[in-house]
Amino acid sequence: MADDCFGHPRLAAIYDPLDPDRSDLDAYLRMAEEFGARRVLDIGCGTGVFALLLADRGIDVVGIDPAKASVDVARAKPGSERVRWICGDATALPSLQVDLATMTANVAQAIVDPNTWQKTLQGAYEALRPGGHLVFETRDPARRAWEEWTRENSYRVTEIPGVGSVKSWVDLIEVSRPLVTFRWTYVFAADGQVLTSDSTLRFRERNEVETDLVAHGYVVQDVRDAPDRPDREFVFLARRP
Repeated sequence: MADDCFGHPRLAAIYDPLDPDRSDLDAYLRMAEEFGARRVLDIGCGTGVFALLLADRGIDVVGIDPAKASVDVARAKPGSERVRWICGDATALPSLQVDLATMTANVAQAIVDPNTWQKTLQGAYEALRPGGHLVFETRDPARRAWEEWTRENSYRVTEIPGVGSVKSWVDLIEVSRPLVTFRWTYVFAADGQVLTSDSTLRFRERNEVETDLVAHGYVVQDVRDAPDRPDREFVFLARRP
């Protein structure tokens, strides 16, 4: 089930304006170019920002996400007809032979159920052509990123055209390693509506992820740093032989 920030229509509609800086995607665009990818599977595509950036470069893209409200936002964007959108997850993909599969931002960590995680890795493997790559990021648990997830660090007021003023902030709810749960709160000035969205992320150790990848037949080609969060994340590059 998708978190409300992705699955609630009113929240999905403001997701992009609340997080307009997607420079984190630049590294993924460079890797698509590095691998010469012409066909890409964007797992957890959300509102379609990365999928559409790829399509702008003439790449054939399949974007998949379990949150219908987010996929609806993606489908409504200019140029969306160039992307094949699927409402679902990587555990039940159609037959594909892509050069690159990606899980950007929090996608990999948001798959908290161990069984679903294993099925996702397998689904991505089956969607790749031989020699294709799976690329995703996950936070280094040792950096304890959740300690910064407070109202004091996150409170902001955003003016959104056609929506009005929206207050938002995050509160840490529970740390039960490897799971961390937090709650975003949104207050709409236009009508006073208050909406909340609870999310849980799984903080996996580097060796745990590498073991899982190898178990599913991948070759771990590299583990890189995240340019937008240096020394805070692992970016895994895994290849299907």
